[in-house]
Order: sequence, then C-alpha cells, then structure tokens
Amino acid sequence: MEDVKAVLLDGEHVTVEDVATVAHENVAVAISDAAWQRVKDCRKMVEELVSTGKVVYGVTTGFGKFSDVHISPEDAAQLQVNLIRSHACAVGQPMSIPAVRALMMLRANALSKGYSGIRPETLQLLIDCLNHGVHPVVPEQGSLGASGDLAPLSHLALVLMGEGEAFYQGERLPGGEALKKAGLSPIQLQAKEGLALINGTQIMTSIGTLTYVKAKALAKAADMIAALTVECLRGIPEAFAEEVHRVRPYPEQLGVASNLRRLLTGSKLTTEQGEIRVQDAYSLRCLPQVHGASRQVLTYVEDKLSIEVNSATDNPLLFLEEGKVISGGNFHGQPMAFAMDFLKIGMSELANISERRTERLVNPALSELPAFLSHQPGVESGMMILQYVSASLVSENKVLAHPASVDSIPSSANQEDHVSMGTTAARHAAQVIDNVSKVLAIELICAAEAAEFVGAEGLAPATRKLYDLLRGVVPPVLTDRSTSADIEKVAAALLQGKWVQEVEKISGELM
Repeated sequence: MEDVKAVLLDGEHVTVEDVATVAHENVAVAISDAAWQRVKDCRKMVEELVSTGKVVYGVTTGFGKFSDVHISPEDAAQLQVNLIRSHACAVGQPMSIPAVRALMMLRANALSKGYSGIRPETLQLLIDCLNHGVHPVVPEQGSLGASGDLAPLSHLALVLMGEGEAFYQGERLPGGEALKKAGLSPIQLQAKEGLALINGTQIMTSIGTLTYVKAKALAKAADMIAALTVECLRGIPEAFAEEVHRVRPYPEQLGVASNLRRLLTGSKLTTEQGEIRVQDAYSLRCLPQVHGASRQVLTYVEDKLSIEVNSATDNPLLFLEEGKVISGGNFHGQPMAFAMDFLKIGMSELANISERRTERLVNPALSELPAFLSHQPGVESGMMILQYVSASLVSENKVLAHPASVDSIPSSANQEDHVSMGTTAARHAAQVIDNVSKVLAIELICAAEAAEFVGAEGLAPATRKLYDLLRGVVPPVLTDRSTSADIEKVAAALLQGKWVQEVEKISGELM
C-alpha cells in the first residue's frame, strides 16, 4: 500500500495490529539486521552439528516415534524433504488469503528469533512469497495443535520447495508455477529446515489473531447497538451510572458503563426510574456487567496472543550463547487452545444477550412496539423470523463453544500422547465470531425498525449516527421482503469496524 512502511520482524515486537495490517492490507514485511545476524549464527551451529554427527532430534534423527533412528549426514537433506511431503496431508477448505498472510508473517517472525537453525535464503524466500503475493493453499483441517501445526504448515513448506499449490494474482496454481510467475525460485531444504518450517503454533495463532481483532471490533459495536436498543425500548440509563460500577470496579465493566453513558448522551427517548417502569430487564440493565465480562475475556486473549506471536515454538531449539540444543515442547498449543476456547465463550455470550434484546424489540408483550415491528401486523410478519435466525445462530454457538481444549488423542505410536486441539479451537472461534456478527446485525436492523416507530429524531447524536449508517445500506422494511442480504451486509460492516470509527467521532473513543 502507498505510504505504508514494511512491518519489521525481529521476533520480539510484532503486535496483533501488525498481523491484521499485513493480513488485510497487503503491507510488506522485512527482517531487522540484528535478526538476520542471529539467523546466520544459528545456521552455522546446525551445520556444525551435522558435520560432527551429534545426536540432535530431527537433524540427525527421525521424527516422532522415529526419534531413535539415526540419520547419516548424507541423508539429512532428504530427511527434511520427506518430512514435508509425508506431512502435507491436511484436508478441508483452504485457509483464507488473509489468514495465510498472517500465517506466513508469524512463521517468519518466529524463525527470525534465531533459535530454529533455518538458512537465511529459505527465510528470505518465505518473506519474498509473502511480499510478492504467492499465498500457499493451506487446508484448514488436520492439526492436533501439538508437535506444531504439522499437517497444514507442511503445505506452506511445499510451495517453498516448488511443490504443492498457491494462489497468485487470483489464480490457483501449482506451487512451482506460482513462484516462477512471481519471479522467484524454489529452494532445496537442508538439515533442520523442514522441521523449522512446520514445528510451530502459527496456524492456530494466525486464525486466532485475526479472529480476536474481529471480536474486538464487535465488542464495541455491541455497546453501540445495545445503546440504540435501550432508547427504542425507552430504557433507564441510570443503571449505567458511574456510582453503581465504581463499587464493583472491574475495569471492563466501568468501561462499558462509560461507553453507554456517552452513547446515550442527548437522547430524548430514555426514561427515568418510575417514569414507565422502575427497572429494566437484565438484557438492558446488566449491559455493563455482561458486556464487561466479555471484554475481560478479550483482555485475557490479547495478552496470550501478544506473547505467542513473538515466541519460538520450534523443536529442538538452538541456544547459541549456551551452546545447547534442547528438545522441549514449545510447539504445544495449550495456551492458545485455552485462549480460543475462552474467546468462543465470551463472544457467544455477547450474542446470547443480543438475541434477548432482539426478542424484546419484536415481542409486543415485552414492549410498547407493534408486534414484530410490522407495519401491518398479521398481514405482514415484519421482523418475526429475524429473531428465529438470531436464535438459531446463538444455539449453534453453544455447540461451537464446547471447549476443544479438554480433548486429546495420542499420536505417533503414543510418543505424542497429549495434544491441545488448539487449531480446532481457533477455527471454531472464527465461526463463532461470524455468527456473532450476524446476531448483532439482526439486533441493529430490528432496533432501526423500532426507531421508525418511536421517532428517530429523538435518538442521541451518537446512536443517530449509527442509525444513519445502517440506513445507508438497509432501507426501512415498510413491507415484507427478504432481509438475508441486509443481514450479511451489516454483519460485514460491523466486522470491518468502520462504523464504530464513525460513531466514535461523536461519542469519543470507546473502550
């Protein structure tokens, strides 16, 4: 992109925002000079190990259960090639291009730490593929989330060898052909390199990072949409008073309450205690407590991602200063598995309470609005079935929110006898977020319809901006029509976060 510098990789300072930028905006990456020196020094150590024949897992031995099989120096290179070819058996739909870009960036960042022993030219080719838009076809399924994301990552490595498949300029091509069209040449893997390319948590972390960024945007959107619903249901904002939340001082709860106060400033539709009712239902009154708790989940997830994106997750690891090669377990995805499962739960709850607000908007027994927000109740169904769809999505999320991390299954003849299922957790988290965006879109569409009845002119300036943004893509439903496309368009807009930015120009930056 114009006027955007390359993101510098050094294995230490990548942020989740950097990952999203490279993934979605085609920003280039580069490796720092200091990182290049560490990579070169570490490679020398590998070459010395090979020449002396010292027993080192995956360098002079086989893999997994074959770790006791000695590999001669003349077979060291073929061992790596065989590793990639045999392990490239992932299945399912290809990962999205943004997710693959994030994956390539994170793998390069991990390798740039200088603990993996990869050759500089191999790492350079990985960087060149990313910067030239050669995106390997990486099937989503097949990782146990321990021993690294072996099967999917092997499809990335195949392309560097001139094999496999890659997307290039909108075409799905054989890997070698994609490299050639981009002006690049494949490499011949040498000792340790195959293992260095596939032994890591970058599949689950790339999916997880992009999912987290979307979740963060949806959390802000949820506050905005809920504020609009509060107005349309003539809610009581006194429940969001600073005094209430100061005596239960979770930072996230305080932040959501502050968001709601600012979003509702200037509203002519909200009411006071006793004016219509003494207190609101929980789905309105407990917004800071519930949305705030989901924000606590996001805080936890961001902390874990910030560590993981700058971690060495290879095995074995080479420590230059100590002169040691240590076989460990940094490839085990348990931290990411827990984080992604927690993310699923926290975001599912945002959808759960949103669906309950939608029900209040469309159910005449729970509001003073026309049944199902229909302009001709009975003759026309109005928003009736939108609530059905919302209910279906939140129910599906309950299944997806089942923790993948509590499962394990032994592999490699019981040598790898406990695994994380972190990649499954990340994939399911991505599905949950997609569902949450649609549940929130449905609430927003219904709240905008309710505003037609209570008077959009009475909305607060911030929520009126949200209403206007919605109306820019979804006209009022004055008579029954299909709203599937409307829901999809609004969900996409919420995930992009641009509407949040527009509303924040009025409300001030939201937490």
